[in-house]
Amino acid sequence: MNIAIIGATGLLGKPVTQQLIDAGFTVTILARHPEQAQALFPNTRVVKADLRDPASLAAGLQNQDALYLSLSVLQGEKQSEFHTETNGLDNLLPAAQRAGIRRIGYLSSIVMRYQGMNGFRWWVFDVKHEAVRRLKASGIPHLIFYPSTFMETFFLQLQGNRLALAGSSEVRLWMIAGRDYGRQVAAAFQKISLGESREYVVQGPEAHTLEAGARLFAKHYQKQKLSVLKAPLTLLKIIGLASRKVNYGAHILEALHQYPERFEAATTWAELGSPITTVPEFARTA
Repeated sequence: MNIAIIGATGLLGKPVTQQLIDAGFTVTILARHPEQAQALFPNTRVVKADLRDPASLAAGLQNQDALYLSLSVLQGEKQSEFHTETNGLDNLLPAAQRAGIRRIGYLSSIVMRYQGMNGFRWWVFDVKHEAVRRLKASGIPHLIFYPSTFMETFFLQLQGNRLALAGSSEVRLWMIAGRDYGRQVAAAFQKISLGESREYVVQGPEAHTLEAGARLFAKHYQKQKLSVLKAPLTLLKIIGLASRKVNYGAHILEALHQYPERFEAATTWAELGSPITTVPEFARTA
């Protein structure tokens, strides 16, 4: 199967791209900066393409059977700006239909379900929900993945030799390593027939609170000695009034602390294989 990938160079796109390559798929990476993608995946075909440019998408999707999307709202993005998961899909989905794409795999989020709970409203989650709606409305068979927190996000919390946390919660998250998720994505493309659509909750083998997970990561990380730095979430919200990046962090942490995640991945594990990477193992091999 020929699979095109958009978002291959991102924190979560890289492990999925590698697993698809390792599984034997013929991968074509569509990238705004092809030199960056080629450096990461030197033996993989890379095509210059941009979600803002429909013509480049049409060219990149030629002779492809399927498409995998690892898109996101950037931390510094404004609500009024171009969003890959809405505006970008407006350009991409017609191009995919014309190219005869027979399946789209899409990375979504489990925590976006928190929208509307406890009075919580955030425009970023509106974008995530709208992306799912547009994908389903396209009529192209789809694989939609709703993951718990990725272990890779610990690297986003690193500040020097500290892991920065804000707020606290007793909610436990079934954290997943990108490589385990990538293997499940590859299995889905291999096992599910092209005409079928499926949705999967993606969760790791153990559940931890954010703080417990961070302390485990810090304890077992091999490249440097780490400590955990905590701050009140209210402080983050105040700083966020002047910083879009901090505002983003405050919102996502509030959702992660409050969303009542429960284990829902039994079907995913049965059909696509069980994840094996624990937080200590991830930290030791990172």
